[in-house]
Amino acid sequence: MKNIRILRRASQAIFLLLFLFLFFMTEATGENELGYPIKIFLNFDPLLMISSFLSSHTFVMGFLFALVLVAVTILLGRVFCGWICPLGTIHNMVGSAAGSKRGGVISSRWFRFKYYLLFFILASSLATAQLAGYADPLSLLVRSLALSIWPAFEYVIRAIFDGFYYLDIPFVTGASEAIYDLLRNTILSFRPVFFLQGSLIGLFFIGILALNLIERRFWCRYICPLGALLGLLSRRPLIGRDISEGCTACGTCRSVCPGGAIRDKKGEAVPSECMVCLECDDICPAGAVRFRWKYKSPAVPLDIKKRTALAAFAGGIAVVPFLRITPAAGGVKTDTRLIRPPGALPEQGFLSACIRCGECMKICITAGLQPTFLQAGLEGIWTPYLVPQIGHCELRCTLCGQVCPTGAIRELTIEEKTETKIGMAVIDKGRCLPFSFGMECLVCEEVCPTSPKAIWLEEAKVIRRNGKTEVLKQPRIDLEKCTGCGICEASCPVAAKPAVYVISTGETRSEDNRVLL
Repeated sequence: MKNIRILRRASQAIFLLLFLFLFFMTEATGENELGYPIKIFLNFDPLLMISSFLSSHTFVMGFLFALVLVAVTILLGRVFCGWICPLGTIHNMVGSAAGSKRGGVISSRWFRFKYYLLFFILASSLATAQLAGYADPLSLLVRSLALSIWPAFEYVIRAIFDGFYYLDIPFVTGASEAIYDLLRNTILSFRPVFFLQGSLIGLFFIGILALNLIERRFWCRYICPLGALLGLLSRRPLIGRDISEGCTACGTCRSVCPGGAIRDKKGEAVPSECMVCLECDDICPAGAVRFRWKYKSPAVPLDIKKRTALAAFAGGIAVVPFLRITPAAGGVKTDTRLIRPPGALPEQGFLSACIRCGECMKICITAGLQPTFLQAGLEGIWTPYLVPQIGHCELRCTLCGQVCPTGAIRELTIEEKTETKIGMAVIDKGRCLPFSFGMECLVCEEVCPTSPKAIWLEEAKVIRRNGKTEVLKQPRIDLEKCTGCGICEASCPVAAKPAVYVISTGETRSEDNRVLL
């Protein structure tokens, strides 16, 4: 079985590399289309499929791929966890590098927690709150890499090569510049990108990996809700462990089981916890463990407490009103700077569909899309919104809609995009150079991308301090033409707080959020 063990590790490496390849390919290249978005991995996720359907009441065709994983799991067991899952592979690598213990540190009863978490998430989805994206392993991994780990890695790489450049060491600097050019042309972003919640998201991810110091694959054993769902689907797979009479009850198989499926020294296992890794088959000194076809009913049933499961389900429903007792739930716009991407569904529908994967923020060519914290309430944490001072919404870019796996951001054509309003620009006359200081400034009008321009200039007579009268051009906003793209705010020369800024009022997706109703 050593050949199968090598095959499994090769499979894990291949799928991790494929995941990383798609991750790097999900970036703007100057063209308004993507060839290999990483949402393909997310579309294979049955937890995201079910939770999105329950919360948004719509079925995204891309999630048909998830049905393939469901069928494979029912037939073969949790092979996704043992052979495919990129986060599971990373946990394996971290656990091996840290020399973590295989098991036995935490009570085996804690495996139930991931099932209770699954019931909590599904119940909240049934109540139209999308919470699966926070704990789903694929969504979590994409978000963590895109918004925190990779930007931090790029920062370190650039700092190192900048150091070599300024040291100007003969031969060394030349070689470093050649390597840096290669990295820029392959995996590094065109320019450094940082995200407002990057530190928090990164610490959350590092904390999950650090759990391997307690027990190897701690996340997979006790927390992962996708693993719990796949466990429920694999209670009677066609392939299962079989123990012959030659078993000496040495407990070796139990010590190497990465999923904690083996409960005692006799080798009896819970099928729903088995990752089909074949480690026990490989290490058994008596050769008593075999994986065979036509698996019979499990000898060890899945022990989930019904009362606790019902309490978790009830808690998932009960938590939703507490997430929504905000003025925004009553239609009151408390944060006019909460500007959603073009094509975003109406706010409540958007929150019910968005899985917080971070793909739209990673692909944004100006890095203007940032993760929220409390701007959209507790329910909206880590959903995308536009911060024009960081980057505007490019008028002829529809990439965010192309990468969204759930339809929270609709894919728009260029024609639809140019007609979509995400807000409107407002001029602060107290800070605007022509209005408040009598200085000539045409920047906002010059950069306005609409045709005809949404910002136009009106000549006005200005009396100088010496009593002389001069004619000065002052900007005006045409609300019919303004799409709220934010390029005027991003380009305004007034530092710290631009004299022209964008608010969400006037957005196309809302019939109520208007200047004049």
